[in-house]
Amino acid sequence: MFIGVKEIKITDTISVLLLPLIYALVMGLGLYLAKPIKFVGSKQSKVAEGAMVLFIGVLITKLAISSGQAISSIFQVGPALILQQIGNLGTLLALPIALFLGFRREVIGMTSSICREPNLGVIIDKYGFKSPETRGVLAVFVIGSILGTPFISFLSSISASLIPMHPYAYAMASGVGSASMNAAALAPLMHMFPSMATQLEAFAGCSNLLSFCFGIYMCIFVSLPIAERMYDWLAPHILGHEEIISIDDDYAIEEVKHDEYATTDDLTIGKLERWATFLVIFSFIVAVGNYIGFHTSIIDAFIGMLLISLITIVGMALERIIPWNIQAIIYISLIGIIVAIPGVPTADFLVHYVSQIDLTTICTAFLAYVGIAIGNDWEEFKKIGWKGIVITLIVISGTYLCSAAIAHITLVATGMV
Repeated sequence: MFIGVKEIKITDTISVLLLPLIYALVMGLGLYLAKPIKFVGSKQSKVAEGAMVLFIGVLITKLAISSGQAISSIFQVGPALILQQIGNLGTLLALPIALFLGFRREVIGMTSSICREPNLGVIIDKYGFKSPETRGVLAVFVIGSILGTPFISFLSSISASLIPMHPYAYAMASGVGSASMNAAALAPLMHMFPSMATQLEAFAGCSNLLSFCFGIYMCIFVSLPIAERMYDWLAPHILGHEEIISIDDDYAIEEVKHDEYATTDDLTIGKLERWATFLVIFSFIVAVGNYIGFHTSIIDAFIGMLLISLITIVGMALERIIPWNIQAIIYISLIGIIVAIPGVPTADFLVHYVSQIDLTTICTAFLAYVGIAIGNDWEEFKKIGWKGIVITLIVISGTYLCSAAIAHITLVATGMV
């Protein structure tokens, strides 16, 4: 936060923003990989990975409160928010390119979605753990975990300065179904368009909620069947074979990350105490960082973070108390939106303190943990090779730019901008 935002001018009209969240991620990974540093190793990486489950909830809460605060604006642009979800099919643009690079049935797993945790489950359930489709989705999952967040931040800043689409459209496109990528894509927009910050947060948060709720069904019923048909049609023409099995074993990923985000283990007093301890420490870090970066009151920011933390804990607890298969992110989003709607008794008090906290500060603290956590995946990342990296970046770019284009066209067609 002390280094601050650095702008790199490529041309007079195109620039790339280097944000504190990028520095934090790189420094966190560097601490893990630097061999002389003994106090950050595999054990600390696993602790950081567990803490991320909570801190993702903090990010979602902050966006949800902004969504509740701007609920009337959300209703006005409703069609754009819904239709831009079709842009998730932009991942399929990578399929023919993956075939040209030599991938085979892996392309179905790699390009049918943005390959986050729910999509992993869909592919493994449909094709089996040892299938080439699963190897494909795992490759993009691992690369996306390491490169996805910084890449989409760069992509957002370059696109907003180069392609003349409305900032609202880019904010909606930020909702790709990953909380960290959502926040990383949103941060440059808020820096470039500070007068629209609340609306941008609101649209990005709602878009991400829609992706969480309906993205898996888009994958099951739309993008995955299309990917299979595209493969059946293109593979014989590009690869010259009717029966294609899989690419070299160099691209095999041996194990799947356990999706701790969706776990429904029992709720205990000890667990609540650990959550509270983690979140109080995290809140203090964010409050100090917010003061360094934006010169706001540490006390006000700390109070705002404690309120956000309380909503996060309630959402995490409800996932384990209510006997329905509903993830905590849904509860957190709904609570955050409801308590911040203008006219609700909690709204003024909550918004006053939470508005003191800049989203960039939360992202920066969060990505420091991410950098340490992904150290455990570094060896798997190196196995995948440059071809997997190319396809992952195209998958992310495809869904982001297609969603932004659909949102922009809808906003213009409905007269919202």
